[in-house]
Amino acid sequence: MRRDGRVKVAGIALRGLSLLSLLVLWQVAADLAASRSLPSPGAVFSFMIEEALHGDLMSNLGLTLWRVAASFTIAMAIGTAAGIALGLWQRVNAVFDTWLLVLLNLPALVIAILCYIWLGLTEAAAITAVALNKIPNVIVILREGTRSIDRELDEMSRAYRFSSATWLRHVLMPQLTPYLAAAARSGLALVWKIVLVVELLGRSDGVGYAISVHFQLFDVRGVLGYALAFIIVMLAAEFVVLQPLESHARRWRPSPA
Repeated sequence: MRRDGRVKVAGIALRGLSLLSLLVLWQVAADLAASRSLPSPGAVFSFMIEEALHGDLMSNLGLTLWRVAASFTIAMAIGTAAGIALGLWQRVNAVFDTWLLVLLNLPALVIAILCYIWLGLTEAAAITAVALNKIPNVIVILREGTRSIDRELDEMSRAYRFSSATWLRHVLMPQLTPYLAAAARSGLALVWKIVLVVELLGRSDGVGYAISVHFQLFDVRGVLGYALAFIIVMLAAEFVVLQPLESHARRWRPSPA
């Protein structure tokens, strides 16, 4: 236990030093450039505080977070169900594999534009566009996870005549946990980036829209300030929500030596 605690503290210290070195490099680059095109970290943090207190930073962050949460939840739910189905039944996979390849290779920008044309410049169109971009990725990860489940455990569940709900809860889902975690963590990073593009194209609020306004004003301090604010929120979600949930779900597995 003490060793685990020391390893955890060392990991936090290394992350802190890495972040500090990044800020130092940014400050040095800003000093060398001496240009409005590359403001210093202090100038960007000052903008964020000013915008949070007297501007629209908090409301724009809230709206973008709502879009990220809604599209992420929809994509994970549909993608998980579809991925398990494709992994379990070869015929289903043969039918839908080509559809999956088409969706995987369809550019995110095209999906966003088509959703706005077909559904109008609405909230539903924005969330649908983001979810459609993420669903194929989740399907592929969960399909491979389902294909790799332990067949002996599967046979044991049939021998003991587990119900479908019991098999799903005690046999399938524990084995899919690493794949679900991978899909969730890669998905969150992908979803928020696509949300910004969708907001830039067809919404009049949110972080993406704010960044486009500051871009038109050639205000790099504003562009970096909004981007950094949202990155901080996403990092908090990663460390405070996703990683603890993943550790909890993996608690039955033996720790690596």
